[in-house]
Amino acid sequence: MANSTTKYKIIISGGGTGGHIYPAVAIADALKGQNPNIELLFVGAEGRMEMEKVPKAGYQIVGLPIRGLQRSLSPKNLSVPFRLLQSLWKANGLLSDFQADAVVGVGGYASAAVLQMAALKKIPIAIQEQNSYAGLTNKWLSRFAQKIFVAYPNMENFFPKEKIQLLGNPVRKDLENLEGIGEKAFDFFGLDRNKKTILVIGGSLGARTINESILENIEALLAQDYQIVWQTGKIYYESIKSKLEVKQDKRLIIKDFVYEMNYAYACADLVVSRAGALSVSELCLARKACILVPSPNVAEDHQTKNAMALVSRSAAVLVKDSEAKTALLGEINKVLGNETLRKSLETNIFALAQTNAADKIAKEILEMI
Repeated sequence: MANSTTKYKIIISGGGTGGHIYPAVAIADALKGQNPNIELLFVGAEGRMEMEKVPKAGYQIVGLPIRGLQRSLSPKNLSVPFRLLQSLWKANGLLSDFQADAVVGVGGYASAAVLQMAALKKIPIAIQEQNSYAGLTNKWLSRFAQKIFVAYPNMENFFPKEKIQLLGNPVRKDLENLEGIGEKAFDFFGLDRNKKTILVIGGSLGARTINESILENIEALLAQDYQIVWQTGKIYYESIKSKLEVKQDKRLIIKDFVYEMNYAYACADLVVSRAGALSVSELCLARKACILVPSPNVAEDHQTKNAMALVSRSAAVLVKDSEAKTALLGEINKVLGNETLRKSLETNIFALAQTNAADKIAKEILEMI
């Protein structure tokens, strides 16, 4: 076991979505908890959300000019090779200047450049894969890693079996004890603790289908006297605000992004969500009844696989993306109108929770060093 007082230096690289960023921050927090002397540096991609979210979590981040290929024909693709070379050069300089003892990759374009250069410098590498279907970056980088931390079984389909450790997805510590903050949470949002409350989240970037489905049924939901905390995502926020006629309704809290997710979960009787790996892990730990609307726009339809892992254990309700506008309202009413069903969903989803994943991963990283 690594000495808990040694001043190690660790780079955590990746990002692009909350599904990459929040596990990275959770790992960083756990590393600091186990060894306060650790010096941490995040490396992300310029212009991506990690450049905003990581500093808000209290950590330093450096951006690389790296960018992914556009799927459609675009002049932007011409700059991709040059940006990659610039990023590799900058990553090499960062590793030398920072003198990292280890590098942790969480997926995303930035981690490709950093881990590639770390491998050339023989710096120990760990990878954390959040999904049941591994991303291209992590699959390619797995050959350089000493340890690969996963949240789903059967990941030897993507990674060398001998490197895999099934430890779960790191999530925010503040989701583990929600019962004690219920009163404070309702006060924070200005909501009535005696009314049924729905939390609507579509991932860190928002989800068009979920937003449109809630918008189409908003009057019916408010007619049932439900309260709604609705995270729209930045790109949908202004459009949704402009279309709502019930702007002054105190039962409706609309935000582009909810930073106080522990309060949002604590208020919720029911969560409507996409089925990204991190969202599923958080819902399990938060012990929340949920309706999952998997995104159809992901590799190998892995969000549906994530959702079915819960549905098959009577731990969640599934609504197909293509049916959400017509089916979502009925499913919401079904769950909130049946307390036995709602409590059963809570019990069953909590049975699938993987606790202390961030602490376990941090311990393995320190042992690797």
